[in-house]
Amino acid sequence: MDFLNAVFEEIMNFMGFTSILEALKTENYAFFKSFDGIMSCVFLALPILLFVEFFIVFFREREQLKTYKVNFFIIVFNRVIGRILSLGTIVWCIGFFQEYAPFQTSYTWYWFIYGYVVWELGSFIYHYFGHKVRLLWCLHSPHHAAETMNLSVNHAHFFLEFPYADFIRTATCILLGVDPKLFFSILLLDITYATFIHVGEHVLPKGRLGFLGKLILTPSHHRVHHGRNPLYMDTNFCNLLNIWDRVFGTYQDEEDHLPIQYGITREMDSGSFFDVYFGEFKALYKDVVSAPGLKNKILYVFMPPGWCYTGEHQTARIVRKRFLNQDSK
Repeated sequence: MDFLNAVFEEIMNFMGFTSILEALKTENYAFFKSFDGIMSCVFLALPILLFVEFFIVFFREREQLKTYKVNFFIIVFNRVIGRILSLGTIVWCIGFFQEYAPFQTSYTWYWFIYGYVVWELGSFIYHYFGHKVRLLWCLHSPHHAAETMNLSVNHAHFFLEFPYADFIRTATCILLGVDPKLFFSILLLDITYATFIHVGEHVLPKGRLGFLGKLILTPSHHRVHHGRNPLYMDTNFCNLLNIWDRVFGTYQDEEDHLPIQYGITREMDSGSFFDVYFGEFKALYKDVVSAPGLKNKILYVFMPPGWCYTGEHQTARIVRKRFLNQDSK
């Protein structure tokens, strides 16, 4: 019992709940204006939002509960192995790449802005290739399998995606001079915002955040990213700043006349943990086995999803281009 109490206390301290209670007890309301106070409140708000979403779905649209069930199993499956690999990757990248950086930033507000732009570049690179390389798509596809949007979707990833993503993002930041302390602050903020942009329509129906939608990527933009509609496929790869999506031509607003269809294009059972988690690997294996010649087998692994050795490609780029051409007629 003492051990459980100690674990509970550590969790409370880590999430900032203890600090909030202490500030309320002592009437130290200035705490809530500080960075630590704001982040503690955010950490408290996100799990509350998750429970609010869950209960709304439970009482109104119970057929959507399968998304929570599958994502819960994924969270349990990933938590230990994925996080240990991820943390180890980050630490190794900092130690290995820092000496090759041409300059070093410091922990200041203007370098924070620079660091976040660089972080978003690293995020864009990993996320883009997660959609454009078939093997990497196998790692990323569990995140897109849900046919509804809610906060639990943020935690649905294949466990090996964590070290791959963190290698790209950390190496990019460290090689471009981002100070490690600055890097971890950006990482914390990004994890928080990345959770928020998965909030569902049950809690935030429009998700466009008013004028902010012109400056940053909102829940509406990220819902577009999760859409399997031809217009929405492979767009909005960034989390917060839309600069790199605009630079590389992958920015897309949500269209009022085109409701988002969530999920992936492969026929699948989104309520099955095994189909969500391993289904793309199984599909890739079948394509590799049936492809004639070593070259075609290798191409199936590294070409985009939808590539076919016969030339009858159904990649996202081709499907989206075809849709845009038809729409313009």
